[in-house]
Amino acid sequence: MKNTFLVALLGFGASLAVRAQNPIIKDVFTADPAPLVYRDTLFLYTGHDTASVQETNYKMPDWRIYSTTDMVHWKDYGTRLSPKTFSWATGDAYAAQCVYHKGKFYWFVSTFHKKDDNSQGGAAIGVAVSDRPTGPFKDAIGKALIVNEMTKDKPHAWDDIDPTVFVDDDQQVYLYWGNLSCRWVKLKDNMTELAGPINVITPKNYIEGPWVYKRQKLYYLVYAGAGTKPEMIEYCTAPSAAGPWTYRGIIQENVPNSFTTHPGIIDYKGKSYFFYHNGSLPTGGSYRRSICVDDLRYNPDGTIQPIVQTVKGVAPAK
Repeated sequence: MKNTFLVALLGFGASLAVRAQNPIIKDVFTADPAPLVYRDTLFLYTGHDTASVQETNYKMPDWRIYSTTDMVHWKDYGTRLSPKTFSWATGDAYAAQCVYHKGKFYWFVSTFHKKDDNSQGGAAIGVAVSDRPTGPFKDAIGKALIVNEMTKDKPHAWDDIDPTVFVDDDQQVYLYWGNLSCRWVKLKDNMTELAGPINVITPKNYIEGPWVYKRQKLYYLVYAGAGTKPEMIEYCTAPSAAGPWTYRGIIQENVPNSFTTHPGIIDYKGKSYFFYHNGSLPTGGSYRRSICVDDLRYNPDGTIQPIVQTVKGVAPAK
């Protein structure tokens, strides 16, 4: 009888653990999710919050990698990249995204630039490269790809953050980024050189954190917006990667206990997933955030249904 009760209790505990999937990473604070599917595995590239409960600013020393094959169990690869990888960098590990292109993995990161001959400081975007999705990664070009002096439409020094990279069907590569304005530029096939001028767009309510992808014939620009305060997730669609972008509305309301949120959208094993962060772990907050994932669903016309934020998370992928 006791053994039966114990088994039942353990089973109940396990079911509770499955039901309370979000946040998906509970042992460290993670932010700015960037999913990538390679072969049969979903890799998740994240920021890492280490600010104390009392601190009132970001402390983000490195980027981390996780993976899953079922959307429930996550393998932890630990820290795989930091601003120290880049000789020109100083400061924190802001949002980043890793993409696969022609046999290599390119991790586009945002951090800050030392004062030197190439820049007088401010936010900058770099590129690390590896032959494997989990590294080791090294600086691909030995200098920043984007520095503050290249973008003058906004006066503040932290505007060149949050890169997202999209490879179109014709293999043309696009880089999007920016705080308070969204910039985009074509990249050369080597992923480390600009292939044209930097363009500036101002989607409605745009703040930061763009994520660009294509589904069927529609292009999506999803971002953290100011539809209300604090940040929500809003989006636009377009007939091409260059626009023109049509505003479609708010898809994610404010998240618990964090004034920022950050989208990462991916299809995996026949389903669509929406990654984001909130501050819902014990002692969590706006500078101690945690990554969650919920289902993403589309209407027949391609518009995105409102995201339902859950503690349960998503069902196991088959």
